Amino acid sequence: MKKNITEDQITRKEALTKMGKYAALTAIGSFIILNPKQAQASSPPDPGGNPFD
Repeated sequence: MKKNITEDQITRKEALTKMGKYAALTAIGSFIILNPKQAQASSPPDPGGNPFD
């Protein structure tokens, strides 16, 4: 039983393409947000030093 493709459905190839683009965008966003060197460089300076001295 084969379904007819309507306007609101996409093919498997289109779905894989869209998921690939989404995965790449998510990976880039995660890398930018979680990049340790950049996160450390943008952190505020230590306001009071070590409280356990």
